[in-house]
Amino acid sequence: MGKLVIVGTVAFDEIESPFGKTDKILGGAATFIGLAASQFEVDSVIVSIVGDDLPQAYLDLLADKNINLDGLEIVQGGKTFYWKGKYHNDLNSRDTLVTELNTLADFNPIVPENYKNSDVVMLGNLHPSVQLSVIEQMAVRPKLIVLDTMNFWMDNALPELIEVIKHIDVITINDEEARQLTGEYSLVAAAAKIQQMGPTYVVIKKGEHGALLFHKEHVFFAPALPLEEVFDPTGAGDTFAGGFTGFLAATNDMSFENMKRAIIHGSALASFCVERFGTERMQHLKKEEVHKRLHQFKALTQFDIELH
Repeated sequence: MGKLVIVGTVAFDEIESPFGKTDKILGGAATFIGLAASQFEVDSVIVSIVGDDLPQAYLDLLADKNINLDGLEIVQGGKTFYWKGKYHNDLNSRDTLVTELNTLADFNPIVPENYKNSDVVMLGNLHPSVQLSVIEQMAVRPKLIVLDTMNFWMDNALPELIEVIKHIDVITINDEEARQLTGEYSLVAAAAKIQQMGPTYVVIKKGEHGALLFHKEHVFFAPALPLEEVFDPTGAGDTFAGGFTGFLAATNDMSFENMKRAIIHGSALASFCVERFGTERMQHLKKEEVHKRLHQFKALTQFDIELH
């Protein structure tokens, strides 16, 4: 069984979309990554920090999915990271209404001893220096280090971001961020430039338009499933990352061909995430539902064509 280290936030989210609104609910990058990865035979640990205001029921929920919480620091008297956002009608854009770092402001990640030899490390969207400190704690070089980041760090911590990018194998960012990071409008040119910075593979997420995987001169495109209902895009990118890394850790095959399969698994899981608010859909997802959706993905792109 492959070992997976998941670094990121376990948080409270409060979400408003055209389809309704929530109170404070369970969120955070590490939460979504962990729930997605739990669909595979992996031994995963979450490295994060929360306050003692996080309900025990949320911790139980993660533990029940066989996610190890030895790397989760609980600060007595501390408050958990909190984010509140409102999505516009197209669901592609949102306004952040409130961000409270709380305990996350002093987060010093500590990888549990028995996970320092993990095969795969998934660095969720955090300060680049925090991400780098996790890489430096690993006893042996993982087979795969995957990093997620965002435009905020490009604006506020670019030198640190460039440094951590030198040490990773895969970066996952969206199209707008790829253009900002490289100054290239063409995503092919942007991906080539990012590969020169360090990563062997570049995954560019295009939201409802799927994802692109770049490796040297090879490009693979994974579509997004056209969905009848989209309630809440929060966590879709992290769910994608969890499916991607969970599949790779479980199959222990880091080849480009297997990464294609991993991207499809990640896309399939992300398509479930958006069907309900927060983690609700991912909490109760069954293997047979995932299997059925993978078949839908296959049908979406399969065709016979006579080429002369």
